[in-house]
Amino acid sequence: MIRAREVRIIDEDKSQVGILSIEEALGLAKDKGLDLVEVAPQANPPVCRVMDYGKFLYEQHKKAQEAKKHQKNIQVKEIKFRPKISIHDYTFKIKHVQRFLNEGNKVKITVMLRGREKAKPELARAILNRVFGDTQDLGQQDGTIRSQPWAVSAFLSPLKSGDKNAKTKDTQRSPKEVQGNRKKEDIP
Repeated sequence: MIRAREVRIIDEDKSQVGILSIEEALGLAKDKGLDLVEVAPQANPPVCRVMDYGKFLYEQHKKAQEAKKHQKNIQVKEIKFRPKISIHDYTFKIKHVQRFLNEGNKVKITVMLRGREKAKPELARAILNRVFGDTQDLGQQDGTIRSQPWAVSAFLSPLKSGDKNAKTKDTQRSPKEVQGNRKKEDIP
């Protein structure tokens, strides 16, 4: 399938053989019981390598699997709040947000609005600011706050370990500590 008349040959031990005609190169590869593979078709003359193509594909597949094994899949988790959320429900959901951030996932915070609440999106922004304040040691706001007629949402992304804003991870905060961070005026 190599269409060039002359090719530059690289041996199986990665040493250059020289420029040969395609027939001589195929004969060289056949004598060694290996394949002739074109590795740089844009070069002048094209570069071909004498190798075991099946073994090469197997090694490429193994390298890809190894690289995939070390990757961290970041998922986006969503937590929904309401402007009239009770303190217990709020602390319960904050614990979930903290757990998701500790696992390295992004969190989408959505404050749902119904009925007359749609006329006051500032209530939803107050809940979002409260969530940002309670999770500032684990995550930071990612992007801007998005407003829709029925909801206000924002993303939190986990802090990197070398981040300047990263504080010590205090993941287990009691509900009283979370409540202590808020004033009565902040609670809608």
